[in-house]
Amino acid sequence: MTILILTTRATSDEIKLVSEHFHGFIKVVVDIENGILCAGADRHVDEEQELLKYGSKQSNLWGGGLDLESGEIDYNSMINLRPNQDNPSRDVLSKEIREIFDKVVINILK
Repeated sequence: MTILILTTRATSDEIKLVSEHFHGFIKVVVDIENGILCAGADRHVDEEQELLKYGSKQSNLWGGGLDLESGEIDYNSMINLRPNQDNPSRDVLSKEIREIFDKVVINILK
């Protein structure tokens, strides 16, 4: 398992590395403020911790994933449970946050 913080478009080798663990599915945590993401971990919380060490703010970090075969992006992660940020669900409920999340994932991983 390889955990990478990606700040620019990923190379095909980087995508291969971060998708190996789940065989074509990539768990990601996106920093919606800085437009970067962390990928490749078994759990979103591990990616979240890497981004926090990198300098990201927890309130800007949202978890989900990308299915490389279908291209589908999901917004489901335990780290998204945030009643204090109006998100009492594992899914990202905010349309605005989802739109930014999508842009970052598409710009870096697609």
